[in-house]
Amino acid sequence: MPPLTLLGIEASCDETAAAVVRTAGADGPGEVLANAVFGQEDLHAAFGGVVPEIAARAHAERLDLVTERALAEAGLPLSAMDAIAVTAGPGLIGGVLAGVMFAKGLAKATGLPLVGVNHLEGHALTPRLTDGLAYPYLLLLVSGGHCQLVEVAGLGDYRRLGGTIDDAPGEAFDKVAKMLGLGFPGGPEVERHAASGDPARFAFPRPLLDREGCDLSFSGLKTALRRARDELSEAQGGLTRQDVADLCASFQAAAGEALAEKTRRACALFRSRHPEKNHPGAGRLAAAGGVAANRELRARLEQAAAGEGFTLTAPPLKLCTDNGAMIAWAGLERFAAFGASETVSARPRWPLDEDATPMLGSGKRGAKA
Repeated sequence: MPPLTLLGIEASCDETAAAVVRTAGADGPGEVLANAVFGQEDLHAAFGGVVPEIAARAHAERLDLVTERALAEAGLPLSAMDAIAVTAGPGLIGGVLAGVMFAKGLAKATGLPLVGVNHLEGHALTPRLTDGLAYPYLLLLVSGGHCQLVEVAGLGDYRRLGGTIDDAPGEAFDKVAKMLGLGFPGGPEVERHAASGDPARFAFPRPLLDREGCDLSFSGLKTALRRARDELSEAQGGLTRQDVADLCASFQAAAGEALAEKTRRACALFRSRHPEKNHPGAGRLAAAGGVAANRELRARLEQAAAGEGFTLTAPPLKLCTDNGAMIAWAGLERFAAFGASETVSARPRWPLDEDATPMLGSGKRGAKA
């Protein structure tokens, strides 16, 4: 296969991103020539969460600017691209639609092929971009909107082994931060305060550890923290800084223990499905998504993986959160295998394992996860 260079565009939530990725082979690793991201934290901070209408408007205003920046950082003109890849879902439909329409305009104006990419597949294939991880491998996808343990058997070939039945971990972290009056986004704030807290002070539940399988739950854990906060506030007229730190540390410990144990079970299940020890992805666990940037959770995952004879592969922190490089890479793999997409439409819902029973309900727009 000749070398390929792709422009990737991402606008599914609250990061407007564009990147240029090049590789000499579709198996990776790839070279990230540019990775530009315009965050929206300042636009949503006052609301304690992402406001879809504000996010969509910001994407529409910034997509051309972030693309210009990525091409300038790469030192390449748009005409040097072999194709354009864009997130076509899942995500906040306003942002996804803004990205898709922008990418379609670029493709029409330049004559470049267009590839629609599943945002979750972008996360799932990031370890191939960064480390050239061979198929099959086990993936923990853990982010603000998603939490799944997935067998990545090949491009477009995914089998969900488990996932959250309610809140995603990143969503739970954001809600905890809001309960405690911390900043937005909540994940980094909870992690920062937890560093000076006592993780054993509050005996928060470890949801679903008493049940077999790899499914997770974070809603009850979030509720337990709210009750502990309210009891403290009522007893002493408010929370001290140490109270907040201890609540954060105890919450993070409970979430981390649940994630680690369910991941350990998924490692054992993956190994039973692939008993041969000489296949390329044997003993490889990949972590992707924004919550994978949490250092405490990474340490717990490494320990759980090691206990099952697995090695954890996690992308650099800047490639854990939403970015254009992961979309460019997933688009590159798809373009190399299948060529340009026949149609590219914005999709609010687009599960990785489309054969799996929806965990969070379904409707006219399709399965949520």
